[in-house]
Amino acid sequence: MSDPQASTRVLLVDDQPIIVEALRRMLASEDDIAFHFVTDGAQACAKALAVAPTIILQDLVMPGQDGFALLASYRAEAALRDVPVMVLSSKEDPKLKAHSFAVGASDYMVKLPDRLELIARVRYHSQAYQNGLERDEALRQLAMANRELQQLAALDGLTGIANRREFDAVIAREWLRGQRDKLPLSLLMCDVDHFKLYNDSCGHQAGDMALKKVAAVLTARLKRPADLAARYGGEEFVIVLPETDAAGAALVAEACRSHLASLALEHPHGVAGHVTMSIGVATALPHPADSPAALIARADQALYAAKTAGRNRVHAAPPPT
Repeated sequence: MSDPQASTRVLLVDDQPIIVEALRRMLASEDDIAFHFVTDGAQACAKALAVAPTIILQDLVMPGQDGFALLASYRAEAALRDVPVMVLSSKEDPKLKAHSFAVGASDYMVKLPDRLELIARVRYHSQAYQNGLERDEALRQLAMANRELQQLAALDGLTGIANRREFDAVIAREWLRGQRDKLPLSLLMCDVDHFKLYNDSCGHQAGDMALKKVAAVLTARLKRPADLAARYGGEEFVIVLPETDAAGAALVAEACRSHLASLALEHPHGVAGHVTMSIGVATALPHPADSPAALIARADQALYAAKTAGRNRVHAAPPPT
């Protein structure tokens, strides 16, 4: 039969019509086995790629085609690399067997084999191959699910940007890299001004929409893959700027502040709202007394200074002493 949906798909590669017909008859009564063949070894790989066999029955001696080279060519094709190949040889020769296995054969039988033994081996190798495909697919799906879970674990559930856990990991890593390579690292500590008042007057739904917009504004101002915007907690956000000095960080901070202040935010009841943001900027330099915690503390102190000075402004912390 030639049903492409059959659970076992056999491809016979043999130049002798009498062998092809004999094997076809052996397998014809098996409803779960689809039989395909090719008599020209040069077309074997193309035929195999077309029918996706679960097992290949392979002659070794064919005109103009080295059976061993053909075995190796299957293994060079990604789609055929693991397909079991059963060599059908006219000789019971231990050296031929050994070499067949060495170049990629899965089994070896002298033709014409016993029908029941042939069917048993065909089903065994085909099932083992398909089990391997299912296992590999399950592992691939598991790896994909794990990557998705890791990504979700690193994101803030409301805004979709990095969360506090991811920020902690990134700031620690980038601080160590900056110390090692003698590079500056800047941190922006951002706080939405009077957010409780905005929440109380506009409602929590509008507050959530505002926080999402703030996250979008911060993310849009970042131009490099290494830069990170994260939600620090509540209405506080942080931006990590590797290899950025104090002047460069101040420019990013001002761009974030001014853009947010100019926006009319969406409101669930159609009334536009406005929020502003105060930002503290701190820069770590290669310095023995510095640390990620000290950098965060300086940025937080600079943020407090910005809010004390009237809010909706950027304040830079002095470098560590």
